[in-house]
Amino acid sequence: MTKHTEQVHGGHGHHGQTHGHGHAAHGHGPDAGDFDWDVMGPMLEQNAELGLGQYGEAARWVAGLPAAREVRRVLDVGSGPGVITCLLAEVFPEAEVIAVDGTPALLERARARAERLGLGDRVRTIHAELPQDLGKLVEADLIWAGNSLHHMGDQRGVLAGFAGLLRPGGAVALVEGGLPTRQLPRDIGIGGAGLEARIDAASADWFADMRAALPDARQETEDWNALFCAVGLKPQGTRSFLLDLPAPLSTLAREHVVETFARQREVLADRLSEEDLAVIDRLLDPADPAGLHRRDDVFVLSARTVQVAARG
Repeated sequence: MTKHTEQVHGGHGHHGQTHGHGHAAHGHGPDAGDFDWDVMGPMLEQNAELGLGQYGEAARWVAGLPAAREVRRVLDVGSGPGVITCLLAEVFPEAEVIAVDGTPALLERARARAERLGLGDRVRTIHAELPQDLGKLVEADLIWAGNSLHHMGDQRGVLAGFAGLLRPGGAVALVEGGLPTRQLPRDIGIGGAGLEARIDAASADWFADMRAALPDARQETEDWNALFCAVGLKPQGTRSFLLDLPAPLSTLAREHVVETFARQREVLADRLSEEDLAVIDRLLDPADPAGLHRRDDVFVLSARTVQVAARG
């Protein structure tokens, strides 16, 4: 349940996109088993750190809701390298926070990060690949699922499982939806205008195919409040949170944009036109004056939506 494919579908990312939470992919999708986690782990952690302001604002909003007033245990489902796990430990200072992920190497990074930040006594990990390992999870006052539910074939079934883990009065916070990330102007001076819109369309097709191929895949209208009600939870509110990194970008943020386009180039190669692929190749060329490494108009702008519901 890591978030490495969230860079493909900008409208969904966690921690994996920035996101890490979230960023941001759970052992599904193209080449999911071929990642070198010694390489991917640091990249996911750095990318997640870019979104700490966005996710910090979201976590503080959740903490201020009535359903989150007595939080003693938090499950961070699909934690990746633990950037948001540690953020949640800071936002909920009285709580034990448990990172839940299917990749042991990323859980090691989560533990190491917690120790570095002085949070090691309140952060622990559970190795679990959801949904089949739902039984490994423990009861909690808050379940934070950062762009992980849409990687479960039966989203309603998993959400019902989450509801069953909540202590009375506890809450589920889903980071799902938002807006596609934008990183370049509409017209970048090479190729046809609107490159990112075409990437979005290709990503949406990829995402639909990814969902359809999941075990026990079940199509659901993405009305999260309706799904909450269907599993016996009461909606508590929905808010979106902005990540706005204007040009000129820091070196870290620019590297993140390059990584994002490289991942899109890899995964969407058979879904984009030859012209658009040629433009992306130029964008990825460090020696090209029109490339991402040299442009001064590269930025990061995204919105992530958080949906909260509580057990009665």
